[in-house]
Amino acid sequence: MFQKNDRIKSKQKEIIALGLSTTLLTGILSGCSGPSLTQEKEPVYEETITVDVFDSLANYQGIQSGWFAKIVKDKFNIELNIIAPNVAGGGNAMYETRAAAGNLGDLIICSGNNNNLQDLVTAGLVMDMSELLKDKDIMQYEDAIRNLNNPVSDTAIYAIPTEVSSKSCTEPSENSEPTYGPYLRYDLYTAIGSPEMETLEDLLPVLKQMQDTYPVSESGNPTYSFSFFKDWDGNMMNAAKQPACFYGYEEYGFALYQVDGSDYQDILDSDSIYQRILKFYFDANQMGLVDPDSPNQSYNDVYNKCAQGDILFSYWPWLGKSAYNTVENSASGKGFMFVPIDDMQILSIGCRPMGSTTAIVAIGSDAEDPERLAAFIDWLYSPEGIYANSSQPVTGTAGPEGLTWEMTETGPALTEFGLRALSDTNTQVPEEWGGGTLSSGTSALNFNSVTLIDEDPNGYPYYYTLWDSYRESANTSLDIMWEENMNAETTMDYLIANDQLMICPGVTYQAAPETSEIATIRNQCSSIIVDYSWKMIFAKDEETFYALQEEMRSSALSLGYEQVIAEDMENAKKQSQLREETVLAEQQN
Repeated sequence: MFQKNDRIKSKQKEIIALGLSTTLLTGILSGCSGPSLTQEKEPVYEETITVDVFDSLANYQGIQSGWFAKIVKDKFNIELNIIAPNVAGGGNAMYETRAAAGNLGDLIICSGNNNNLQDLVTAGLVMDMSELLKDKDIMQYEDAIRNLNNPVSDTAIYAIPTEVSSKSCTEPSENSEPTYGPYLRYDLYTAIGSPEMETLEDLLPVLKQMQDTYPVSESGNPTYSFSFFKDWDGNMMNAAKQPACFYGYEEYGFALYQVDGSDYQDILDSDSIYQRILKFYFDANQMGLVDPDSPNQSYNDVYNKCAQGDILFSYWPWLGKSAYNTVENSASGKGFMFVPIDDMQILSIGCRPMGSTTAIVAIGSDAEDPERLAAFIDWLYSPEGIYANSSQPVTGTAGPEGLTWEMTETGPALTEFGLRALSDTNTQVPEEWGGGTLSSGTSALNFNSVTLIDEDPNGYPYYYTLWDSYRESANTSLDIMWEENMNAETTMDYLIANDQLMICPGVTYQAAPETSEIATIRNQCSSIIVDYSWKMIFAKDEETFYALQEEMRSSALSLGYEQVIAEDMENAKKQSQLREETVLAEQQN
C-alpha cells in the first residue's frame, strides 16, 4: 500500500504561554464577513462519555486537553482518551493484545494497509457504519469510502479513508512547503557564505562549519546538526529513510523506490540509498554533528531542542520551522529555511481522490454510543471539523474560526492572536476557548480527514499559509532575505521553477493479504534492521560500521528476508503501474 510516511505528521508540540488582552479578544470575536463554516447545532447530548481512541498515529497518550477538547466536549459531550502505541511502546504488541481481547477501542484510527481492514472485520473489532452515516454530509466522499470498503464488502462501511481530495492525483498536496526537504538554520548558513551543495554528502562540511560557528545555543546547550528519535521506526530506521525522500524515493516494506518508477532498491544492498544514508550519518557522528542523546529521546524531545535553538538541521518544515521560527526569531532574521542541494528531486505527494489508507477511521464494535461517534466522525470531515482537527503551524490549518482566524471582506485572515500563536511557542489560549497553549491543545488524533490543499465552501484552501492575507502579513526579515536569495516566493515555487520536484500520483493500491509467515519474518527482520542501523551510525570506526552492515544483512537473510523483499518489490512495481494507469485514465477523461 502507498505509504505517505511512517507517522510523520506529529501534532503534539510542547509549548508555553503568554497572555491575551481584552481588546484583542474583542477583535477576535468580531469583524467577520461572509458565511461562517460552523455547523448547525448538533443534538444535545446530556451524558458525558469518555471515548477510548486507539490511535496508531498519535504522539500523545491520555485525555485530550485544551481548546480542541473543549470544542469536542461542547459539541458532543465527549472526552477523548487517546491510546497511543507510539507513546506507550510495544507497537504491534499493543495492537495484538487489545485485538486478542476483542476491543481495540471505541474509535479506531490505524493503518488500512496490508489487508488490515479485512483483519479488523474478520476479528469482529469494527462495526458497519452504513446506517449511522446514511444521509450525513460525509457521504459526499462516498466514492472514496466505497473504494476502501469494497474489497471487504459490497454494501457495508467499516472504515473511512483519510486525506480525501477533490483534486487531480498529479497535483501536489502540499502547501507552500514540501513535506520533506533540507531545512537549515538559514541565518547561520548565510553567515558562512551560503556554500553551494551538489550532493547530500556536501551537507556535512556545511553543517560542521555552521556548528563550529555556533557551538552553544541561546539556551546554553551544545548545538548539534542532527538529532534523532526512535518513536517512528518501522520497517527501517525512520531518520535514515527521510533523506531518501530528497531524491524521490518512497518505501514499500523493505524496498525503496523512486516514485517515477525509474529505480527500485533493496535497503540491504550495500549500494542502496538507505545504506548510503547510514554511512552519511556515521560520518556526521564522527564529525561531532549527531546529538548523542538521540537513542534515548522522543519526537517531543527533539522538537523542544529545535525550539531552544539546539538543532541546526531538519528534514521536515513542520519540525524546524514550526519549533524555532517564532515571530521574534523570524523578525530578527533567525530561523529554519529550505536550502537546495543541486541533485535533489524532492518527493511530493499527489492529491488522492480516493483518499489514503495509511490511516483509516472506524467505530469499535463495542462502542458505547455509536450514533454519537458517527456524528463526531461526520464533523471531522466537515469544514469546521477540518479547520479544528488539522490545526498545525506551517503545514496545517489555522485552527478554530473565531479564535485564530476570521472571515473578512477580502477573504480569511489570521487574527492577531492567530498570527502569534501559530508562530510563537509562548502564546496562551483564552480560558473561554479551553486555556493552555494553542499547540498543547491541538488535536492529538494526528490525521487529516481531507487534503488541506482542497478548498472550503467559501473557495479558500484549508492551508492558511496559502491565503493572500497570510502572505502579506508574514513577510519577516527572514522571509524577505530567503526570497531575495532564492528568487522565489515560496519553497514550492522554487522547486517547481527549478524542476526539482518528483510528484507521486495519489492513488490507492490494495495489495494481496500478507501471509502469517511473511508477517512474522517481516517483524523479525525489521527489528534487526532498525537495531543495526542505530548501531552503525554510532559505530566507533569505519571498520566496525562495515562489520555491522554485514551482520545486519546476514542476520536478516538467515530469517528468510529474501521472501519478504521479493513481495515488497513486486508490490512496489504494481503500485507504480497503477499510478501510471490512473494518470493516463485521468488525462483521457
